Amino acid sequence: MSTTLDPRDDRVVAERPLAGPPRTYEFPAVAMDRLSNGLTVLIADLPGRPLVSASIVIRGGAVQEPASDGGATVLAARALSEGTESYDAISLVEAAERLGASIHADAGWDALSVSVDVPADRLEPALELAAEVLLRPTFPDAEVERLRDERLNDLLQAQADPRRRAERAFASTIYAPASPYHRPSGGTRETVEGLTPDHLRRAYRRALHPSRAALIVAGDLGGQHLLPLAERLFGGWTGPADAGGDASRVIDTPATARRVVHVVHRPGSVQTEIRIGHRGLPRRIPDFHAVSVMSAILGGLFNSRLNMKLREEKGYTYGAGAGFDLRRGAGPFAARAAVNTEVTVPAVLDMLGELDGMRAGEVRVSELTAARDFLVGVFPLRFETAGAVVGALSGLTVHELDVDELVGYRARIEAVDAAAVEAAANAHLHLEEAAVVLVGDVDAFGEALEAAGLGPIVIERDPSPPSLPNEPEETPGPVDMDDQAGPTAGAEEPELPGAPDDPAEAG
Repeated sequence: MSTTLDPRDDRVVAERPLAGPPRTYEFPAVAMDRLSNGLTVLIADLPGRPLVSASIVIRGGAVQEPASDGGATVLAARALSEGTESYDAISLVEAAERLGASIHADAGWDALSVSVDVPADRLEPALELAAEVLLRPTFPDAEVERLRDERLNDLLQAQADPRRRAERAFASTIYAPASPYHRPSGGTRETVEGLTPDHLRRAYRRALHPSRAALIVAGDLGGQHLLPLAERLFGGWTGPADAGGDASRVIDTPATARRVVHVVHRPGSVQTEIRIGHRGLPRRIPDFHAVSVMSAILGGLFNSRLNMKLREEKGYTYGAGAGFDLRRGAGPFAARAAVNTEVTVPAVLDMLGELDGMRAGEVRVSELTAARDFLVGVFPLRFETAGAVVGALSGLTVHELDVDELVGYRARIEAVDAAAVEAAANAHLHLEEAAVVLVGDVDAFGEALEAAGLGPIVIERDPSPPSLPNEPEETPGPVDMDDQAGPTAGAEEPELPGAPDDPAEAG
């Protein structure tokens, strides 16, 4: 059977529809109250979403622990659900399953949280379980030992994973040893090996204070009055006398004020992981929205400058991106790519060129429009579930920001102009201080690297990847895996939802 094409079908291309204006969207209304002990209560009633999410978020995470206890806060959070005064690990899981609920606890650089997802009609008993997990953990010896061993296994895997190795080398290169950001939030082998239940209890006590916490609930609440329930479950929580004090004080000192090249040598590697960057910014900055748009133009969209240069024009990589990891302290700025070994140095030079061009050049109307449209358009999609709304409000709690940050987000992004983007790039991109971190076969590109004259070169030789032990069943995912390395990294509002694990932290 043959088909005759109508010559008028050429109209299809000529009449291709254009994107319309963004649909209107309003962030859900949020009711705020405060218990007598200082605990903030945020409630978002979302009709039609019967799966309710709730989270108790406490400011102050791994940044508060001493270097010798590195990893204690993350392990302490994971251990919260491994045994309480009323439940052991198995009976707690069974109690949650009877409710159709899931309970999990986690921690990152800036916060510790206990969260629960449950059908709306079982919210009260689910919150009772969450309160049990948060306020009455026992840190059983056997469970702590298991979690510690899982983390040690994870660290071995990180050593063998070029991507995670690059993240760790990058963090240790750009931050001074006195900064907690110099090390992984989940700790190093040297610190994790020595962690005991007492270390975890100390980390837990440092975090646990209601004045730094918020109970956040979102979903179809059907008129449930949650404030009396919150008072019953959490009103008696006072926090230990030795709870950590100032959760806002973060040491984020950079390691150097000049460019350095750090190479982790992996013999025979066919690819090189590239990281270029420096100490970046905290979340609380006046030009946050301009930085968001600038990051999208530089390395956040598929058609960002970095991706178009390295992927589309040069064919060096499947994806290149860049962005700021905005924490309570000044988190890192990084440009990222993985390229074939033979093009390592040309790729580095092109990345530096794009960074310099972002700082020195003009912003085109087309790329400014594309970045703003993407950020404005994707914003409502981020809040389609109750859990996403709770995550966003958790971020506000962590960074001590008002709900207006979310309500007015799209209007503020739309108001960013080319001058604001150019000013942000000039203020916050520091190529003269940028570290270049490479994980690959230096024997293959070392001569070209020296000839490029990028700065002093430090080579860390890794004779062979470590052998990995048998992986235990249902091992939790990496606590410090970089999930922001794709071509759309940084395009969304940088970390406003306050996800507990840091995205650009070293492995």
